[in-house]
Formats: sequence, structure tokens, C-alpha cells
Amino acid sequence: MSPILIKTIQFFLSLSLLIVLHELGHFIPAKIFKTRVEKFYLFFDVKFSLFKKKIGETVYGIGWLPLGGYVKISGMIDESMDTEAMKEEPKPWEFRSKPAWQRLIIMLGGVTVNFVLAVIIYIGMAYSYGDQYIPMESLRDGVWVTEKEIGDKIGIQTGDKIIAIDGNKIKKFNSVFIELINGNTITIERNGQQIEKEIPVDFISTLLEDEEKVRFLSFRMPFVVNKVTKGSHNEGAGFKESDEFLTINGSEAIYRDQVADILEDNKGKDISITVKREDGTTADFIAKVNDEGKLGIEIGGLTMEDFEERGYFQIKTQKYSFMEAIPAGIDQGVTTLSSYVKQLKKIFNPETGAYKGVGGFAAIGSMFPDTWDWSAFWSTTALISIILAFMNILPIPALDGGHVMFLLYEMVTGRKPSDKFLEYAQMVGFFLLIGLLLFANGNDLYKWLFK
Repeated sequence: MSPILIKTIQFFLSLSLLIVLHELGHFIPAKIFKTRVEKFYLFFDVKFSLFKKKIGETVYGIGWLPLGGYVKISGMIDESMDTEAMKEEPKPWEFRSKPAWQRLIIMLGGVTVNFVLAVIIYIGMAYSYGDQYIPMESLRDGVWVTEKEIGDKIGIQTGDKIIAIDGNKIKKFNSVFIELINGNTITIERNGQQIEKEIPVDFISTLLEDEEKVRFLSFRMPFVVNKVTKGSHNEGAGFKESDEFLTINGSEAIYRDQVADILEDNKGKDISITVKREDGTTADFIAKVNDEGKLGIEIGGLTMEDFEERGYFQIKTQKYSFMEAIPAGIDQGVTTLSSYVKQLKKIFNPETGAYKGVGGFAAIGSMFPDTWDWSAFWSTTALISIILAFMNILPIPALDGGHVMFLLYEMVTGRKPSDKFLEYAQMVGFFLLIGLLLFANGNDLYKWLFK
């Protein structure tokens, strides 16, 4: 199956699940408070529906335009802009006839379901998969800056140990990237001394210039022989599979970054090499560096367990019982929401350049892997659910947060905004959302055409 097709299927499966559950979050309390729901739709039914069926007083259907979904609640000014019905006298079953606290619960139902869903997914993942990671403090000789230009921008060098970001200790290596994006200061240890550096305000913009270089940090990888290339100029030099480099010309050359620099300085020359063999013994021999700075060997072949066994770092596996998975899932949900809020703040600051990374449907679809992986699918779905929850609660008319804002105003002041005002606010919010939609998907198009 095509990788693009796999991504597309995952995208629509995830989106459909999130939309239906979000709308159920409005539908269920509306029914509890005896409010009539006229429509319950997955996707928008502009002009026509792919499917529809009336059950009781509600029409359930699937629209053709996959930009979201909706429930049409009687007596409520929403995206349908059914102003004619609002001119009539309020009916007991209409949204506008219900007490403000009931209307508030109905409007908060969608985002509540989205957040709770994400937490449930995280609980399930913690229980099913546990958590496997490399503790940052276990990296024996610090990090490897694979993209020097980006490292120089933020002030990190190969061999540095990353201690904290914004004063918060970094526990997991795989969390450092998102923390750097969200952070303002970084604390590193270099040559035994701790140094605190400011993260440039436009650091995100630097990363977005070439998204293939976003993961500019790695754990330092030892230079280990996988095999000698057939016909190589060093075929008889003495290399053996699993040889682990120790020195070149008497200088330490354990890691790939060290070896690369030495080979670059010795193009076309013979070099003396000391390696550690698989049986623990050492061997010395002479090899030639060609004019391109290569030895004519393939490197690698080690598993993560091999790295751990040789002492380069530790791999920690955290397993959870069902009861332990509950607080772990809640913590993951809160952490993810907090991280997203930090990112959103940077997007709204033009100096960061983070707005360049705003994406539409293509960007969301690209979050899914191109092979079917349930763990990745559920993790991505939980993240999107958190994003939908937060975006929907923003105080923008036409979003749930806009309705909540006006309801809170009514509850505090005792005065309900007029229907005409709500109509105009809905229209303004609608055009704002269309503008955001065009901007986000325009960014996707620009990246596809020019990057």
C-alpha cells in the first residue's frame, strides 16, 4: 500500500473519530437538558450530504466537505446562520430558553471530551506500551551536534551535556527538541563548567528554514566497523567486523564526529589506528585515507541495546500497572497541553518566525507515519485532540470559546447579548477562521512548491 495512502487513511480515521466525539460532547448534555438537536453531522453538508438519516428529531449524516463537523442545536446562532428561526418566540426546547449554566455546560462539552479523550489515550498507551527513553544524564560524553550551523546559532557544541531548559532539568533525551523550541534559556555543561545561554528569539525560524535539519542533535555514536567495502583500498589493512575505534595517530577517536575531523585533516595519508575487538582485545594497524577523506568501510550495525551494553548511554523502560497508568496519562495530557500553549505563544510573536511553521491539512496528515503503527497513530490522535480542545476554547466567535465568552459575560453581568450582536460576532469569527484556514494551507502549498 502506498505510504501516502496509509497517511491519508490514518488522517481521516483520526479526524473522524475526533469530530464525532467532540460533537457528542455537545450532543449528550444538550439531550440531558432536553434541548432539541436538529442535526448531527460528520463533515459539512454544503448543498448535499453523502449520507443522512432522521432518527427521532435529529438528522444524522455525513457531509462531503471534510473541514470538521457540527451539531445544529435549536435556538442557537451557529455556523448554519439560521436567523429566521431566531425571529420566532423562544420555545422551551431551544438552546436560548435554557439557563445560562446549562448552555455553558453544552458549549464546554466538546473541548472537555477532546481533552478527556487525549488523557484516556495516554493512559491506554502507558498501560499497553510503557515508556522507553534514554535518560539525558546517562549520555556518557554529551550530545552530537549533527548540524553545526544550527548548533552555533543556539550555542551548543558536540560534547556538551544539556542540563536544563528554563531552569527545568531535562530528564529524557527525546524531549530536548520540543523543550528547545518552547524554551528561552538553556543550561549546558562544557568541560566541567555549567553555562547558561539565551535561546535566540528567532531560533524556531532557523529550524524552519530547512525542516530536514530540525533534529540537529543526536547522542554521540561510536565509530564501529560494520564491514569493509569490497574492492576498497583498505580491504587488506586489518579491519574486522565490530572493530570499535579508540585512537587515530595517538589521538582519541571514539566517536564518528572525532573520526570525521581527523580523516578530513589526513586526506591521502596513511594513519595508525587502534581498535577494540569484539572479544575485548585491542589491535593496531595502518590504514590509508583516500583523497575524499574516506577509509572505504561501512560503519554502524549496532542496536540500541549494543550502545547500552558498551556504556554509551542507558535505556530506561518504565512499565505501568493500570492504576499507575492513570496518573501517568493525566500528567502526559497536561504536559502536552502546556507545551502546545507555549508553542502558540511563540506563533503569535512575529519575532520568533514561528508563524512560518503553521500548517493546514497537509501538515496534520504528515504527522502520521507512512507505515501502519498503532502506537504512533494513537499518540498523534491524542496530540491532535489536545490541539482541537485548546483551539476550540479560544475566545473567538464561531468557536466554542466564543460562545463560552458571551455566556460568561451574561452570567457575570446578568445581561444577555442581543441576537443581532451574536449574528455579527458569528460572521466576524467565521471570516477569521477562513483567513486562518487559508493562511495555514497556503503555508503547506508554499512548502510543497518551493521547499
